[in-house]
Amino acid sequence: MEPVYSTVITAARLLWLAEGLKFSISGVENVPQSGPGVVAINHTGYLDFTYAGIPAYLQGKRYVRFMAKKEVFDNRYSGPIMRALKHIPVDRANGAQSYHDAVGYLKSGELVGVYPEATISRSFELKEFKSGAARMALEADAPIIPTVIWGAQRVWTKGHPKRLGRTGYQIAIGVAEPIEPVGDAEAITAQLHKVMGEKLFELQDAYGEHPKGEFWVPARLGGSAPTLEEANRMDAQEQAAKAARRAELDQQGGDREPGA
Repeated sequence: MEPVYSTVITAARLLWLAEGLKFSISGVENVPQSGPGVVAINHTGYLDFTYAGIPAYLQGKRYVRFMAKKEVFDNRYSGPIMRALKHIPVDRANGAQSYHDAVGYLKSGELVGVYPEATISRSFELKEFKSGAARMALEADAPIIPTVIWGAQRVWTKGHPKRLGRTGYQIAIGVAEPIEPVGDAEAITAQLHKVMGEKLFELQDAYGEHPKGEFWVPARLGGSAPTLEEANRMDAQEQAAKAARRAELDQQGGDREPGA
C-alpha cells in the first residue's frame, strides 16, 4: 500500500463525485493481476491518465506509473506529487533516460502507462503511433494492455476551456485483451493501433448521442473537431512555431555578451 497514491486516488474519486461523472468500464479482467504490463492509452485530453488507472485499481488495487512530460515534474505544485507517485518524467529532447526508467519499472513487475500517440489528438481519432510502447514491451518481456478512453475530452482538452464543475459527463473506459511481446516492434505497433481503433469505435457506438457540431465530437460523427489530416497540419504548425521560438531564444542568448 502506498499512502500518497491511495490518498490521491481518494481525492480524485471525491472530485469525480462532485463533478457527477458517470463511468462505464469494461475489460478490467484484461489487466494482469500481477506482473508487468505496458498500459497503452489513447490521448484525447489532459486528464486521461487519471481515468486510465481505474481498471488497474479495480484489478487488485494495482497502481500505474505514468510517463508524463518533464514540465509537469518541474512545476512546484505538481512535481512533488508526481515524484511521490513514482511516475516517470519524459524529456522530449532526451528520451533515453525515461525509456530506461520505464523498462526498469516493468522488469520489477510494475504497470507503466504510455501514450503511443505522444501528444493529444485534436481530432479525437487515433494518431499515428510511436513504437516506444512496443520496444519497451519487447525489452522487458511484458504484455501491452490496450486501454481506450472516450469522453475525457469533454472535461479538458487542448484548445478548449476546462469543465471541472458538475457536468455529469459520461466517460467510457475499455481495456482490450493484452498483446504479447512477440515479433518486431513495427508489427506490434501496427497491431496495437488496430486493436485500439476497434475498441474506440466500440466505445463510441455504445456511448450514446454525439450531438452534431459539438467540439468534442469527431468530424466523422458530425462534430466540429478537425479531421485527422487537419489536426496533423495544426500539430505540425505548432511544432514549427515552437522550434522557431526556441531558435530565437537561443540566438538571443548567443548574442549576449559574456557576463551580461
